Amino acid sequence: MKALSTVHATPVPPLRRLAAALTYRDFRILWIGAMTSSVGTWMQKVAQNWLVLTLAGSSSAFYLGLDSFLGELPILLFTLIGGVIADRYDRRRLLLTSQYVQMTTAFALAALVYFDVVRIWHVLLLSALTGSAQAFGGPAHQSLMPLLVDKQHLPNAVALNSIQFNLARVIGPLLAGAALAAFGMVACFGLNGLSFLAVIAALLSLHVRHIPVPSGQRLRDELKGGLRYVRGESALVNLTVIGFATTFLGLPLLTFLPLFAQNVFKGGVTQYTQLMAFAGGGAVTGALIAAWLGKFPRMGRALLLIQFAFGAMIIAFAASRILWASEILLFLAGSLMVMTTAMTMSLVQLSAPNEMRGRVMSIYMVAFRGGMPLGSLVSGWAANLTSAPVVLLVNGLLLGLVALWFLVHGHGVREL
Repeated sequence: MKALSTVHATPVPPLRRLAAALTYRDFRILWIGAMTSSVGTWMQKVAQNWLVLTLAGSSSAFYLGLDSFLGELPILLFTLIGGVIADRYDRRRLLLTSQYVQMTTAFALAALVYFDVVRIWHVLLLSALTGSAQAFGGPAHQSLMPLLVDKQHLPNAVALNSIQFNLARVIGPLLAGAALAAFGMVACFGLNGLSFLAVIAALLSLHVRHIPVPSGQRLRDELKGGLRYVRGESALVNLTVIGFATTFLGLPLLTFLPLFAQNVFKGGVTQYTQLMAFAGGGAVTGALIAAWLGKFPRMGRALLLIQFAFGAMIIAFAASRILWASEILLFLAGSLMVMTTAMTMSLVQLSAPNEMRGRVMSIYMVAFRGGMPLGSLVSGWAANLTSAPVVLLVNGLLLGLVALWFLVHGHGVREL
């Protein structure tokens, strides 16, 4: 009897615990495909910004902002509908369609540049088409993930997805710089198009099949049903609020890094990239910690404490005028930010029933993704009136207060 209990008490090796979701064949294949595609996407982001800069001339600042806005707008407009469709139809096929559209837009941009017929409106239109495809593919991907791993390993899967995104954010721009210098913009767009083949091949090879349950309801009624369900679940409502607050108040930290490099530390592009490297390193570290933690008791309370610490790091970074101290604080802030977002999404996934997962995740994604451009817009406007450090001080304080509110009052999050 003692020997048997000893066997059960054997701890899981740290590396196996860190990569628990990767032991599932379908998740592993999709993760590798998504990583490849994410690297290509970041390559295109760098090259596309340079292309807009080249085409727009003196109006480049406006068109850079417009291009980013048009890429995000369809995600805010259509993601809720995408969530309903993800519950109605085969999520794998829906995700495949999204990849086909994005691959086509990448190859189209490569062709336009290659034949030297590209115009600024081509770039804007293709950005909007890409954003529309992501609006339908995002909920399908998020709601497909719980079908690939056991429930106990779902938080680990979410964190591993965050790791691949943040690694791609580092690798993609480096490869883009090399490709731009050696082959030009066409290579970046073409390689991004080819990278989608990795995701498509992964999706086609999945063993899992989503069998939707016919509801007989109209799309509008199903959408209302999803909203009604989330509204009736206090934990889901408040997790959505936490996700929005994290991006609305926390992401301006990264948006303002060029201003800190130039105005606070009196540096240039090199200083900016150095700060970005510390933030990126922290993000990867935070994702690794979240992956190692996985699912654990009182996860909701831990999430709120981490969000409170994230707010404190933002305040400390905004107040710091010592470069090495700011870099350490930025590393810690990047780590806490990714831990907050990964754990929030994990708890939403764990709280959502499978038959409504697409709609629940789409509602969360609209709040989460919507906080990014709105937070940057509002914080940018406020920074023009005051300064970037002052705005970040206020943002960090508000983010800490949000966490403190839920820690004190609970509202279904603290108890998760």
